[in-house]
Order: sequence, then C-alpha cells, then structure tokens
Amino acid sequence: MSRFARDHRVFFVEEPIRNDTPEPWLDIREDEGVHVLVPRLPASLGEAEAATAQRMLLDQHLASEGVADPILWYYTPMSLGFSSHLRGSLVVYDCMDELSAFHGAPPELVERERQLMKRADLVFTGGVSLWEAKRDLHPNAHAFPSSVDVPHFAAARSIAEEPDDQAHIPHPRLGFYGVIDERLDVDLLDAAAAARPDWQFVLVGPVVKIDPARLPRRPNIHYLGPKVYDDLPHYLAGWDVALMPFARNESTRFISPTKTPEYLAAGRPVVSTSITDVVRTYGDTGIVRIADMAGDFVAAIEAALNDAADPDRLRSTADLVLRDMSWDKTQGRMKELMDRTRARMRAASRIQLVASAPAQPAKHSNGRAVGRRSGFDYLIVGAGFAGSVLAERLAAGLDKRVLLIDRRPHIGGNAYDHYDDAGLLIHRYGPHIFHTNAQQVVDYLSRFTKWRPYEHRVLAHVDEQLVPIPINRTTVNRLYGLDLDEAGVAAFLASRAEPVADIRTSEDVVVGAVGRELYETFFRGYTRKQWGLDPSDLDKSVTSRVPTRTNDDDRYFGDSFQAMPLHGYTRMFEAMLDHPNIKVMTNTDFDDVRDEIQYDRIVYTGPIDEFFGHRFGKLPYRSLTFRHETVAQEWFQPVAVVNEPSEAVPYTRVTEYKHLTGQKHPKTSITYEYPAAQGDPYYPIPRPENQELFRKYQALADETPNVTFLGRLGTYRYYNMDQVVAQALSVFARIAKEEERLHGLTAAARELRSLGMEAKARGAAAERAVGLGD
Repeated sequence: MSRFARDHRVFFVEEPIRNDTPEPWLDIREDEGVHVLVPRLPASLGEAEAATAQRMLLDQHLASEGVADPILWYYTPMSLGFSSHLRGSLVVYDCMDELSAFHGAPPELVERERQLMKRADLVFTGGVSLWEAKRDLHPNAHAFPSSVDVPHFAAARSIAEEPDDQAHIPHPRLGFYGVIDERLDVDLLDAAAAARPDWQFVLVGPVVKIDPARLPRRPNIHYLGPKVYDDLPHYLAGWDVALMPFARNESTRFISPTKTPEYLAAGRPVVSTSITDVVRTYGDTGIVRIADMAGDFVAAIEAALNDAADPDRLRSTADLVLRDMSWDKTQGRMKELMDRTRARMRAASRIQLVASAPAQPAKHSNGRAVGRRSGFDYLIVGAGFAGSVLAERLAAGLDKRVLLIDRRPHIGGNAYDHYDDAGLLIHRYGPHIFHTNAQQVVDYLSRFTKWRPYEHRVLAHVDEQLVPIPINRTTVNRLYGLDLDEAGVAAFLASRAEPVADIRTSEDVVVGAVGRELYETFFRGYTRKQWGLDPSDLDKSVTSRVPTRTNDDDRYFGDSFQAMPLHGYTRMFEAMLDHPNIKVMTNTDFDDVRDEIQYDRIVYTGPIDEFFGHRFGKLPYRSLTFRHETVAQEWFQPVAVVNEPSEAVPYTRVTEYKHLTGQKHPKTSITYEYPAAQGDPYYPIPRPENQELFRKYQALADETPNVTFLGRLGTYRYYNMDQVVAQALSVFARIAKEEERLHGLTAAARELRSLGMEAKARGAAAERAVGLGD
C-alpha cells in the first residue's frame, strides 16, 4: 500500500478493537504514508450495531477529509458489512487467500464474496492457483503471485549480529516465520524434529486460531513469538535452511507464500511441502526442495544443508530467480490494469449517454473531418500458417488493418518453399506434407491454391535394404524373409509385443505394440537422434502418432485429404496475404516495432518464453539444420523421404522434392536433415517438466491483456499444419463473435440516440401545441 501512497491518499481500515470504551471512536495513525484507521468499539455492541458504528465512523472520516469518488480496495468480502453503501470510481477485490477455507471463517463469507465479485470492477488474486479458481467468477481477474522487497531481505546475507533470543540456539538451525495456524503441518514438524534431535527448529510468529497445546514440544523446537517486519532479516541471517512445512489441506490449496522469495532473497535454501504455486514457480530452480512425507522432508533438509555450504552459487541462483520480482513492478502492473479498467468504464458511460447528444463528426484543429486513424488494429508476429491465416481472416472477414511481421526474410514460416539455383522447387526447412481430415481447413486453403494429389510414402534404411515405415506387412516379411498374410503378421507382432501396464513413455508405446527388437531397429536410434533423448525419457505422444499396420498400406498418413499446393506453399501464402488491409514486413523483429507503431492488439506466434524475456528460463526446443544438394541425375531415391534409424548415421532422413512437386527436371535436389540442440526452435520437447515450465508462461499469457498467443511456439505444442490452420480459424471465430457483441452494443447506442432525438422532437411539438392553445 505504501507504493500507492506515493501518488494517492490511502486509508486502510483495520479490524475493529472491542474494549470498554463508552462510545465508538476512530484511532488514526500514519504508517509510511498510509492512514491506518482502527475502529474502537464498545464490547457491548452486537454484530449489526458494530457494523453500523463502523459505517458511521468511516463516513465521518471520509467527509472530514473531503474524499469523493474513491477507489475502494477490498482485502476481505466481510468489509462489505460497513462499506457496501459507498460508491467509488473503481472497486478492486484483492483476493489474497481462499478465506472461506480457513478455520472459523464466518458462514456469511461465501455470500459476501459473491456480492463483492458482482460489484467489483477488477479482481486480483494472490497467486496463479487462486486465479484459476476465481477466473470464471469474474471477467476481469488477474493473478499476482508474491513479490519481494529484495534489498530488505538480502541484508540477511551480511548481518553478523544475532538477536538475543536466537543467539544461544545451536546450529544447524532450520527456520520458519509466519502466522502459526492450521496451515502449519504440526505432525510433519514433530516427526522431523524427532528424527533429527541434533537439528534446531526455530519458529517465529504468532500462534493464531489453534490451541497452543497442539503444537509439538521438543527440546529442539523453539517458538520465539511474533517479530516486526524490520527484524525478520536478523533472524534469517542465523538460519542454515528456511522451511515451509505447510499442511496440505483446504486452507493451503491456493496459497502463494510471500516468504518463498523472501527466504531466497536472504540467500537461504528452502524446503517446502508441495504447495502448488511453490512447485510451479520454484520447483525446478534447484534451491527450493519439495517433500511431503517426514522421511523425504528430512532428506530434503539434508540436501539443502549441502546447498548452504556453497553460498555463492546459492545466492547467484536466487538472484536469477528473483530478477523480475519486485513490489514496484507489481504495483506498476496493478496500476496499469486499474487505469485501463477505468478507461473502459468511462467509455461505457459515454455509450449510455449517447442518446442525449446528437452525433457530431470529429474534426481536426484545421476543421477537416477526421478519417480512419493511423496505425493498425492488429500487430501479428510471425508470418507462418498461424499468423498468415489470422491476418487474412481479420482483414477480409472483419475489415481490420493488420501489420504482419517476421524476423525471417520471407513469409510462410517453416513451410516456405522456393526455386533453387537449378530451378527446382525445394522446401528450405525440410519436407512439409499437407494432410487433414478437416474439410473446413481444406475449404479455407482452397481459396488460395489448387492442389496436386499426393500420398506420402516413407522408407527406412535397415539392414542394407529399404522397407516401409510405418511398419506394415511388407516390412515384416522383408526383414524376416517371411510370407505372412494379415492374420499372420498380427500374430507375429503379438508374439513379440511386451505388454506394458502403464504406458507413459514413447518406449512403452512401441515395445507394447511390436516388441523390443523392432523398437530398437526402427525407433530407438531415430528418436535418440531426433530428440537428443532416449524414448524412455519422452512422453508417449512422440511415437503414438506412428501407426503399426498388418496390411500392405504403405502410406505414411491415413487422412482423408492428402495433397500438395499445386504451385507451392509460398504462392499460397502470397495469395492469402494479397489484401489491401494487410501490410507485410519481413526481416523485422518484434522488438523493432513493438514501441514504434500504433496498434490495438497483438497476435504472437513466436516462442512464448521469448515474449516474456525468458522470465522463468528458456523452454526447451529441438532444432534442425539442413544440407541442401543438387544431384546431376534424374532421381536419387524411390520415394520422397528415406529415414535413417541407425545412430551411426548422423542425419535422420533424406528428402527428394520432385516426388512431392511432380516437377520434371533432368536434375534432382535433396536435403539431409540433422537434429540439433541449438538453433531455430522447431519441436517443443514433450516432457512433464517442460510442460510445467510452459504452464508458468501460460499463466502470464492469460494475465496479459490484448495479446493472443498462437501456433506451435506460442502454445508450446507440436501441431501439424492443418491443426495450426484450424486453431487460427477458431481464434478468428472467437474474435468475430466478440466483435458482433460489441457491434450490437454500438447499434443499441445508436438506437438509444435515435429514440432520444425522437422523444425530444415530440416534446418540442407538445410545447408548441400548448403555446398555441394559450
């Protein structure tokens, strides 16, 4: 609140104090620019009388201060009991916890929160989990996980003098500060202290809402009572490890503890139970360890003590984790949302008032009418399928002005194709084969291209021969010198399959379907090259996409529509973007224009982690490099793509493009494809920890107004081309629906204005009639 007090007068109403005062009165003090108001009430007042007294005291104080049209900021819905009559320029509900889950919560709290949600213009939540629980209750809800005053707590790194009540306690010291209530896992604390009597557990804070007799009492557990904020770094300075032994119950389900970044700023390793927001935000940092069971919690503390032995590494890692966390940034973001919300409210008020004022054309100072404003309705970053499809739809479907940019020197993204020096049409970024079961996607793209029918076939180079992949009857018969029919192939594969009860990895998928030998022949080496990881370390989705067949069907895809753009992908993109409302700029990075041009909304199809400055670290991607060659012969291989499953071969596949394009030429062009750890991001790596990291960025994206994230990189998900098109069309449909709703509001405003003018005319006519009668 002190941040807001820099620019505003802030009045903070605390819980009332009941005592033997004969009359209600207001105790007023100032703390860092904040006027703290503490109602003092007679103990004899009932609940209804107490609310009336608080309302009277608040009204009198606001009147004496000349406060009109205030911002009303609620920390608890219970405050509605004495303030529901107030009207302000903005109502903010700062929902820090799920208060209804706390022990002793008032029964009316849930209903009060419903009322506050209905009344609030803006809702902030104290963490992502809480936001996920509240976002469907309010259209303007935003998550604000805990920030930290880094300099204040970083002072603990250099403090040498111990507080008197802690100085005598031996090391190692394991500390916790905060309210000691039902959120503390007292059984876990007791078990850890019993397991390691040589460790000292220090707890700083008041005991609230629980019986102190429930707290574990052991010689190595020390309760030091409540301390003031300024003293906390002095206690932290004497701890070896900071603890957050929270119980896992309804009261902790949505918490985002402020103490986590505070502990880290002090340079202390942290051990916590698996509080969702702690795991999401800090679980992969290496300096916050997570454990729930007593034995695991003790082991995590032992590991954290080892971390503490290297304070320089610990502190540098903590500084990196906390680099973008500050209350000043949080305050700035909140203020931005508040200003934007009030601006929207003022605009809505103007619509309501339009009936009382005739429309007047806007004019420049020189008297000329204002035309369409300069700038763009949309800035779209990335000219691949996602960005180009949405650009075309917005321009042609909604008459929006679109600036489409790409950092590469061309449109089309990874689907870009061009003619090489030999005059052969090649795909610069490897083969792109179009296939889909979605007729809507076919119908849309067919506006911009004709098609060449093409069914993709792939061979794998195994044991000095080429065999079909995916595995089919021909593959099995050639490899093993057999002549099996479909039933025989099915029985053969079933006899080699090794059933896996719980299929989780890519290895499980293949071994469970065809057995270990075929898995190692076709999949293990290829996957290790492609992903830089063993299939046992990859999500099952990687190999689940590749079928196994018992017939002779050697098509790579089974989709109902399989074809190639007749004149290539680039020509299709050129036709798609040929619209007067679309301006295309290549060789242009997002940072080049984001602050230089005027636009209303952003569609971002680049890497989502890059948009947010890699705040939580980089999302892992697998990249590719390509070696393009032109060969002085008509054909190089019998099909468009030949896979190389062997790890002894450095590339994964060879592509010959004439099979795709149908081009006639005495020479042929081919591409060798090499997976790489570094380079342009191509494939999101499907592992649970990467998805967890992405969810952090997704939470930021959900909180970022007027930005839509789209495509493989924007949503960190592997999509086929048709899926990206479908995603872009779906996003457009949502935008169009919202536009239709807003258009309805505008039409209603025009109708109101028309009705108002008509009523005014009738009133004037009536006045004239009365005048004639007189």
